[in-house]
This record gives sequence, structure tokens and C-alpha cells, in this order.
Amino acid sequence: MASVSVRHLWKEYGSHVVIENLNLEILDHEFVTIVGASGCGKTTFLRMLLGMESPTRGEFLIDGKPLPSEPGADRGIVFQRYSLFPHLTVMQNLLLALEFAGAPFSARLFGKAKREALEKAKSLLDAVGLYESRDRYPAQLSGGMQQRLSIAQSVIREPRILLLDEPFGALDPGITADMHQLILKLWAEHRMTIFMITHDLKESFELGTRVLVFDKVRHDPQAPERFGATVTYNLPLKPVRDPAPSAP
Repeated sequence: MASVSVRHLWKEYGSHVVIENLNLEILDHEFVTIVGASGCGKTTFLRMLLGMESPTRGEFLIDGKPLPSEPGADRGIVFQRYSLFPHLTVMQNLLLALEFAGAPFSARLFGKAKREALEKAKSLLDAVGLYESRDRYPAQLSGGMQQRLSIAQSVIREPRILLLDEPFGALDPGITADMHQLILKLWAEHRMTIFMITHDLKESFELGTRVLVFDKVRHDPQAPERFGATVTYNLPLKPVRDPAPSAP
């Protein structure tokens, strides 16, 4: 649903260079995993792609068009920490995105629009294994269930690009395996282009169609912030195709 081009991208905070001269071409429907040492610009890269921050120099292009300067429904994001409203049920958390989209001033839908939103939310909750928990509150869910809901929140608006910032880093290994199957299933069904930061090399190679390694190639011991990171390895792993994962 979206190819991404990155051209001569720089990000600086005053004299601190975070990313320098980054160039990338990402195909439509790729699953891009991003690894690298802490502090080498991985999250900054995602924030710029989301529209939360602007490049100092250079540009992003989505399908050949300049990236909008603000976050939009075409790009969703899931963080390691859950972005849920504790006073809303599972269903209410999921419906809220559709209500804001359909009625930005009142955040309430009525009639046919409400029924369609409910059906869409029910279908997605069933897909992520949370339909039976639709009336629970986030505090009543396990960590894995909360992250499933966070992913559903990001997917329900049908983004063209999904950004994942270490989404499974706080989960137990058994739960993480289930989450891998879930994200592959949603990736195939919704045909998104995915960018995922991870510190788990095994995870990056298992999930990704392409692995990007962020690192600094230039160092100055007297001025450690003078040079930024770039992509030192760009490894295509497998052709872009629809996987056939088992049900989570």
C-alpha cells in the first residue's frame, strides 16, 4: 500500500547530529526490521516518518509524494508501552479511533455509522483474540492482551504504514511468539508496509523482509555528537509476499 523513499535525510538538534545523509528505498508491503545500538537514531527515524518531527535536511517520499508534515491516518504506530485509555473498555478503546475519524468534534457516532463502526471493531477484536474480553478494562488484561489491543487500535484506521517501536520487548517469550504470528497475519490481511525497531536480532531476521542496521560510521572522541548514524547494512532477506502464518 505504500513505498517509501528517503533522500539525503539529516536530523540535528543544535550541534548534536543524530542521523546523517540517510538514503533508502523501501518497496510497497515490505516488513522492515531496524536494529542498532541505543541512541543511534532508530526511534528518531520512526518519529520523522510518523510526522512527529521534521528532518533538518532531506526528505521522505511516500509513493513518490512528500510526506505530510503532521501525523495522519495513513501512518499508525505502536510503542513498547501501551497507549490505552484506562477508563474505557476494550471495545470503547477500539471504537474511539473510528469515532474521532467520523465525528472529530463530538467523537460520537450514531445510526448507520455507529453500527458499521461496531461491526468493524468486533471483526478486528475477533482477529486479535480479544472479542471475549471486549467489556473488560485495560487493568484487567494481561500484558500480551494489552499489546494486542494497542496493535488493533493502530490497525483499525487501516494505515498504509505501520510503525512498531520495540512492541514486544516487555513480553514473555511465549507471548512474543503469539504476537509474531498476530502481526504477520495483520500485515498480510491489511497489506501494510511495516517498519519495526527491535533489539532482538533473531526476531528481526524471522519477521523482516529487510533488515536495516543503524550505526555511526564516523567518530570523533573530542566531539562525540559531531557525527550521526546512518544505515550501515541494508539486507534484503526474502521477497515481498503474503505470508501464511498459523492462527495466533
